[in-house]
Amino acid sequence: MSDRDAVFAAFVSANAAGLLRTAHLLIGDPHRAEDLLQTALTKAYVHWERIENPAAAKAYVRRILANTATSWWRLRSSSERPTDELPELAVTDRSAESAEADEVWAYLNQLPRRQRTVLVLRFYEDMSEAEVAAALGISRGTAKSTASRGLARLRELMETQEVYR
Repeated sequence: MSDRDAVFAAFVSANAAGLLRTAHLLIGDPHRAEDLLQTALTKAYVHWERIENPAAAKAYVRRILANTATSWWRLRSSSERPTDELPELAVTDRSAESAEADEVWAYLNQLPRRQRTVLVLRFYEDMSEAEVAAALGISRGTAKSTASRGLARLRELMETQEVYR
């Protein structure tokens, strides 16, 4: 570690808490204050050799904090526009789809492992019977019959019982 790095690290250790309080007061949000402090310390580190008087370092970083906070405020204020009316946004309710998918997964979990695997590969992953057979190391006929038995069992479960989770 160079002397410059050691001096900067000592400065940060000694002053970080106070500078963070200052940043929080400038921004008003503790999370954005941490970002502001990190940005200010980065800018200070880049130009650390400009500081001839170590007693002036804290004032230098405070000035960077204030200027950066002002820049952020200007950027934010120029990009947001207040309005009397909020725009109407149509949002599709997909909760029924999600509930249905959860129910299907609950029924699938009741199937034997091999049937469940074949059905997931065949219909969820959209693989052909040949691809399922190759992936599982079984014949195409076995993949086809396993899928058929799995679908039949799935239909039976869905007709005869409440899903349990």
